[in-house]
Amino acid sequence: MDERLISQARLGDEEAFASLTESLVDRFHAVARNILRDPALADDAVQAALVRVWRDLPRLREPQRFEAWAYRLLVNACYTEARRARRWAPSVRGRQGPEPMTADGTSLVADRDELERGFRRLPVDQRAVVVLHHYLGLTLEETAAVLEIPEGTVRSRLYRAMESLRAALAADARTPVPFAMPNEVKR
Repeated sequence: MDERLISQARLGDEEAFASLTESLVDRFHAVARNILRDPALADDAVQAALVRVWRDLPRLREPQRFEAWAYRLLVNACYTEARRARRWAPSVRGRQGPEPMTADGTSLVADRDELERGFRRLPVDQRAVVVLHHYLGLTLEETAAVLEIPEGTVRSRLYRAMESLRAALAADARTPVPFAMPNEVKR
């Protein structure tokens, strides 16, 4: 990040702030969509994070850590949006049968959908760790710094997330047993 732009933005220069955030907006949207799994919620989280960045930028003590600080604000905004969505939106999921395996590439789509269903089942704090570590490529130490949590907590959330994904994929792979109705009793 350009420390000159950060300094100017800290002093209230709107053009410097626009230039500074222009490079972040696409990555912010990608991270928020990956954490929240909903484009509308992701847009709201990005907007809230950018407003918070602008409002709190003058109080940023270490301008060289601007990017990590901004991602922390984004992840916090994602947590807020996830809580708000959970409070207002019902979660209705239908069980679909196993996808047929074909050689025309549809199995790749089925695999991606299966992963998506498993990822949606993760709590938002585990999704955040997975996205920061695997999608953004942050080290465990950098992920811990962004989330302001101990590195051990990052490791355990990442471990639990991977175990939950494995369990979800295994559960989806099992073929459901059809329910047999008992014979009706004649009177």
